[in-house]
Amino acid sequence: MKKWHKLTLFAVALVILSAGIGLALVANQFADITIHNPVGGRMKEQRPAALLDEPYLADLADIVLTTDDGMRLAAWYYPSQNRAAVILLHGYKDDRSSMLPIAAMLIRHGYGVIAPDFRGHGESEGERVTFGHDEVRDVEAAYRYLLTRSEVDPERIGLLGNSMGSATALLYTAENPAIKAVVAQSPYATLDEMIQANVQRLGFPTFPLAPMMSFFIERKLGFPVDTIAPIRHIGQISPRAILILIGGKDTWVNPKGGQQLYAAAGEPRELWFDPEMGHLEFHEKRAAEFEERVVAFFDKYLPSKQ
Repeated sequence: MKKWHKLTLFAVALVILSAGIGLALVANQFADITIHNPVGGRMKEQRPAALLDEPYLADLADIVLTTDDGMRLAAWYYPSQNRAAVILLHGYKDDRSSMLPIAAMLIRHGYGVIAPDFRGHGESEGERVTFGHDEVRDVEAAYRYLLTRSEVDPERIGLLGNSMGSATALLYTAENPAIKAVVAQSPYATLDEMIQANVQRLGFPTFPLAPMMSFFIERKLGFPVDTIAPIRHIGQISPRAILILIGGKDTWVNPKGGQQLYAAAGEPRELWFDPEMGHLEFHEKRAAEFEERVVAFFDKYLPSKQ
């Protein structure tokens, strides 16, 4: 009996070990997929034909930005008519073309816009995604470009970001006191939380897969995952203005995280929570209200000096 007992224990241990190794291999593969975007630098014809019916978008200027670490970024720029400008930041594994409807909206109201492809996205250089850690340098390059434009008042610059772009916008605004207002649509409070939400969205148990993914992501990127945490920095933005948009049916980020971000922010702050909205659906499904709210927000916090 003792012999069979030992063999049974050995077999169970072998199964557990095999399962652990298999799970680690899956987590490592998921981590690789998560942080790499091999289409970066190769996307073309990013202006959808339907959107080119907007008279402004055909006049977007193609520009190239260079970051302080030497990364070349593709971007579009449209000059400001009211001396204010907004930097538009797209989401994870997306590109600047996703910001075209918002760009057209702001241009109609006189705002200048600059929309870069993040590093590792669209037509910009790179393949690695760092969820805001390095992307803040991309925002800085866009901001520095706006400072060279005589039609832009450097005291009337704002940010609007989607998903990863919104988290990056919050991180950057906390660093740069010259940014006067920021709109964050579907932001994540922490990168750890976003990883957990997406593991769950794919139908896998968050434990132990999410912590294992975080472990491998940290080692591949070279910094702790918990350093990407807009909730730790959002309080530094006050007295600059924040508008947070969160949908209750968002499965890409945890809706509670957006509400936690709002609670951690200082004044002035605004929250638009809709229990029926999913990820980044406000400007798609509530277009008229989105335009009214966002334009009113920028009009209020990037005001004309006249």
